[in-house]
Amino acid sequence: MLNMTAAELFDYFQENAICESLTRPDVEVMSEFLQEKQLKKGDVIFDMGDVGDSMFFIVKGKVAFTTTDGQDEAEVGIQGPGNLIGEMSFFDRKPRMLKMTARSKEVTLLEIKRPMYDRLKVEHPYIAVNLVENAVVSLDHLVRALSQDVSHFEHYMVGFGRH
Repeated sequence: MLNMTAAELFDYFQENAICESLTRPDVEVMSEFLQEKQLKKGDVIFDMGDVGDSMFFIVKGKVAFTTTDGQDEAEVGIQGPGNLIGEMSFFDRKPRMLKMTARSKEVTLLEIKRPMYDRLKVEHPYIAVNLVENAVVSLDHLVRALSQDVSHFEHYMVGFGRH
């Protein structure tokens, strides 16, 4: 159940370049497949090792990505409104590599669960394809950011060795 109207959801998608080719009627249909989740700071969205049965759009607040070695936990990233999270494990059905936690006082997410996505694929394939395209773009941004981080790290290490 969504607290957002279809018009508000459409505006959110447009403002954040999410599923941009969907029309208002498409977004209205899609809203029937989404569930809104309200979280408080520290609430766990999912844990390392969980197999992804949901993916989420961040509507409000920030989400922290953390990893652990069994003793210490380290924050490795933060995402905010307009981002899709949980898509890797959702699509490859492998255990999640990071823990995701609400980092802001209030976090609002839009969740699509696997059974609803499977229904969406059958009943509204055009909308499902748009969702997959959005996930591909999200993963592309991640890969590009990681590549840039590795490049900076390599530059630092090479430069460090010359002094």
